[in-house]
Parts: sequence; structure tokens; C-alpha cells
Amino acid sequence: MEYCLFTEPQGGATYDDQLAFAQTGELLGFDGFFRSDHYLHMGDDDGLPGPTDAWTTLAGLARETSRIRLGTLVSSVTYRVPGILAIQVAQVDAMSGGRVELGLGTGWFEREHRAYGIPFPAKRFGLLEEQLELVTGLWSAPVGTTYSFTGDHYRLAEAPALPKPVQSRVPVIVGGAGPRRTPELAARFATEFNIGFQPEDVIAEKFAGVRAACERVGRDPHTLKLSVALPTLAAASEAELDRRAANIGRTVAELRGDTNIVGGRDEIVAKVERLAALGAQRVYFQLIDLQDLSQVEYLGAEVLPRLPR
Repeated sequence: MEYCLFTEPQGGATYDDQLAFAQTGELLGFDGFFRSDHYLHMGDDDGLPGPTDAWTTLAGLARETSRIRLGTLVSSVTYRVPGILAIQVAQVDAMSGGRVELGLGTGWFEREHRAYGIPFPAKRFGLLEEQLELVTGLWSAPVGTTYSFTGDHYRLAEAPALPKPVQSRVPVIVGGAGPRRTPELAARFATEFNIGFQPEDVIAEKFAGVRAACERVGRDPHTLKLSVALPTLAAASEAELDRRAANIGRTVAELRGDTNIVGGRDEIVAKVERLAALGAQRVYFQLIDLQDLSQVEYLGAEVLPRLPR
């Protein structure tokens, strides 16, 4: 089992906030620091001080951390053309010494696209399929050869397919609750399938679906890592839980249930043990308040040592 911090900086966080999270997580033994890839805040907050670009941020963190893995959950195919994305990720992989992971998805937040003038086509699964093929194809092309591709959405003509990542295979994360195309793309291109923000019965269903998709394409299902990303509220006391919930505009009662990770050490351990029994091999603890380093410290010092490995 692996345990990662997952943040949503578009809600209001500086680069320094993210750096503190990543460095604290690294010090306490978390396996990864992942962030969303968004440019517009959601909800009623003001989003100050404004957005930070995911891959610019990860490039900085690559130079200011030494062990923790770094990635997106997930980048939208609408933001970047795949040839440039392949260069960006390979470069950050080199800057980190081979610690980068790429989460890639179709994107969903139409208002964000309107705000920044980013095209938002109604149908985006074709873009995702071609970007997955292109990015992995560029990385895997032998040095000294070129890579060409002709699809419905992109065309590459004798790209030099450079630079290469440090890792022989950059981990690629595909996720979502779609019943057919998402698991098929994960089975074909991904090293990890992620399901987020779902109750345990849905997680079990989606894990079974992607395993079946692997079998349909002739892939051993055990070669695909299964993961979950869940909103997390952690504290040693109910009073502290109440305070943390209020800081993000929620109540503990709203957050408790079959989906989120909420409570003290024993509650969180029990939840993670159930997720592991469903087949999860990595858990992303989604923490909303990036000014609350003490929550990271509680998770790392009090909870992480008790979790199954």
C-alpha cells in the first residue's frame, strides 16, 4: 500500500503553501504529493491569491524535494497539446531524478475553460485516447528515431521524440467512473487506475470493471495498480474535527459517511483496511485546507505508522 497527499490549490494556495505540504509529507513518510490541474476556483471562496500552473509547480517541487513522488490528479487533455505535454513531463521527471507521474483525463469544468479562453469540445474521449497514445509513444520511441502519428485530432510528422524521461516508464494514471471507455483506456495505456469520491460499493464495482477490461485486451490485471482518492478530514478529537470542517465551510456530519475518510486514527485505519480489502493499492488523502499543515502532521505522525503496507 502507498499513501499520498492530494491537494486542490485552485481553491487558494501559493507555491509556498504547496511546497510546505510536499516537504512535510516527505519528512513524515508519505509516498507522494499530487495536485489537481485547474485554473479556476470552485465554490464560494475568492480563490486568492489565484491559480498556480500544475506543471510549473511540480517543476519547482522537483528541485526542492528528494524522495516523494510528484504528479497530477489529473491534467486535462484540453490544456496542452500532447507533444508539448510529453516534453514538460519528461523535463520535470529529469528535474526530480525520476519521480514524476502523469494523471490524464478528459476535463470537465466548462466554466474554467470559458474564463481562460480554452477550447472545450463536447466530446473529449477521442482527445484523451490520442493523447495517451501520443505521449507514451513519444517517450518509448528509441533514441535516434522519429515518431509520427496521424489521428482524428492530432498529427505529428517525424517528431524527434526528445527528451526522454529518466524513468524507463513514467507512471500514467487514468481514472473515472465511466462504465466502458475509461476502463478500456486504463487497460491499454495506464499503469494505474484511480477512482475518486465514491462509496465503497462503487469502488468495488469499478475495480472489477477495469480488471475485466484488462482481461479483454490480454493484459494481466495484476499489472495495473488500483487506487482511490477521497476527501479527508483527520484529527485526534471531535472538537478539532469540527474546527477543521468549519475552516473549509463544511460540517463533520456532512462529511462522515461511506465515502470520505473522516475521524481519528482508529476510524481512518479501519477505513483504509476496508479499501485495501477491496483491492486498493494506493490511497490519496485529499486535503482541502492547504494552510493547515498540522493536519498533515497528524496524519503522518499518528495515522500513517498504523496503516497497512
